Amino acid sequence: MIRRLLMLLALVLAPIGAGTAGAHQQKFTISTVSLNPRTGMIEIAHQVPVHDAEHALVVQRTGNPNIHTPDIIGSEDSREAFARYVTRRFLLVVNDAIITPDYVGSEITGGSLWVYQETPAPEGEAMIRVNSQILTDVWARQENRVNIGGGTSVQTFIFKSGDVAQTTPLTR
Repeated sequence: MIRRLLMLLALVLAPIGAGTAGAHQQKFTISTVSLNPRTGMIEIAHQVPVHDAEHALVVQRTGNPNIHTPDIIGSEDSREAFARYVTRRFLLVVNDAIITPDYVGSEITGGSLWVYQETPAPEGEAMIRVNSQILTDVWARQENRVNIGGGTSVQTFIFKSGDVAQTTPLTR
């Protein structure tokens, strides 16, 4: 009787454990590129699952060699090392000029690491070209979404390893 009860309990709990295990590495990022008319800046926000960021630090050995076990939440060194990695893996071209946006900072919200960048917006119309290869060097199945614009005018691009950059106007 106890053996049957334990077997039934194992069958009931097995799907719960499988769902949790699969949720660790999500293999996606979301970046948003928008124009802030109040400041005249192009603002970029990258959202990366914390677990994926920590795993990438281990795989890539990015950042401070004194960090043995990356801890994005508890270690500013780990967080900043990964933020530097993110900024190197995101391409932004504005009106045919390659731009290196300034790094503004990072923060943890829920299970996500947010990395913020900004750069001055050009006068008048702007055509931008983007490519997000964040974590594509870690996982072949990595998928990166880039949302450009705001409000009801959002253009979304999806990038995988080796994809070419995509171009769209940056609306004001």
